[in-house]
Amino acid sequence: MINQKNVELGRRRSSIRELFEYGKKRKAEIGGDKVFDFSIGNPSVPAPAEVHTALKEIIEQTDPVALHSYTSAQGDFSVRKTLADYINKRFGTSLTADCLYMTCGAAASLTIVMNALLNKDEEIITVAPYFPEYKVFAEHAGGRLVAVDSADGTFQLDLNRIEAAINCRTKAVLINSPNNPSGVVYNADDIKRLAKLLEKYSHKFSNAIYLISDEPYRELVFDKDITVPYIMNYYARSIVCYSYSKSLSLPGERIGYIAVSNKMKEFEEVYAGICGAGRALGFVCAPNLFQQLVKRVYDKTSDISIYKHNRDRLYSALTDYGYTVVRPDGAFYLFVKALEEDARAFSEKAKQFELLVVAGDDFGCKGYVRISYCVAPDMIERALPAFKALAESYKQK
Repeated sequence: MINQKNVELGRRRSSIRELFEYGKKRKAEIGGDKVFDFSIGNPSVPAPAEVHTALKEIIEQTDPVALHSYTSAQGDFSVRKTLADYINKRFGTSLTADCLYMTCGAAASLTIVMNALLNKDEEIITVAPYFPEYKVFAEHAGGRLVAVDSADGTFQLDLNRIEAAINCRTKAVLINSPNNPSGVVYNADDIKRLAKLLEKYSHKFSNAIYLISDEPYRELVFDKDITVPYIMNYYARSIVCYSYSKSLSLPGERIGYIAVSNKMKEFEEVYAGICGAGRALGFVCAPNLFQQLVKRVYDKTSDISIYKHNRDRLYSALTDYGYTVVRPDGAFYLFVKALEEDARAFSEKAKQFELLVVAGDDFGCKGYVRISYCVAPDMIERALPAFKALAESYKQK
């Protein structure tokens, strides 16, 4: 008999993927223009023109043997140095190339970090709502994910709830800002308070507690007065998991990095643990071609004005129809209160109107659904009558 936990994972896709696959089937049945698929966070705007230019130049100007060869296990040194220099310039840090580990996107980054940090039965605290795969990653690493609710009505950090969850088994707190699925950006004052909490309990338990930031949506912030705090500026034991999937519209290329703060006393041990976890998991030598790409376009971002337009249009319309929505600061999701207590039942009813929205249960937040608005603006316009009809169907009860 093989590992039954993995068999179960393989047989049961995430609720997001299940709905996405249902949408593909439904489109084949009735036509793509009649299905309003808001299930998956797949960027709908093209990569910046600089990406295509850089790829062409790299392929044409680089020796093909060198281009398709292995890099160092943790990534090409010149790539890591370029990215470290950029982070230092942007955020005032003092990272070196040997603070970074190149990865196949944020999922690989998180998996490596959790396997590096966690001993058996140790805990990682995260804040609901959260990306469902966090639980899979933590448990595969031998640990346990402990989810605490966010602040009522705002989805901001609730420091009292976080503090109540910290104990002698706590190894890290994992945050995601801008948040998937709420789109909320955690404010700097709360990050400062969180840092003080982690310092307090690291000292109390004589056991280091780390702060991990999952940052695939960092660049997707729509309003000039909103800033995403950089955790290394607030807490020494910080680790950033970054991905270019959303910022450069490259989800299929799977390229990102882990950045480890060199302000922590045990930096060398933590970085060695990350290199060792990458080795044990087989996550070594991220794709060389796309390492070379991000070395050239690390400071570029896709045109997110389309996402801003979609957010504003959908938020305005849905609130007019009577839905309750916390206005997102970034990412490309709306987290909407379901019109009945059971969000899964609401999601199923939405299918009657060809609306595909993901129940919030797997995000650790019952009673809500996630709407992924990284779609063509015309699809939103076509979907609005369906959202209105869905709301009115509840009023008729």
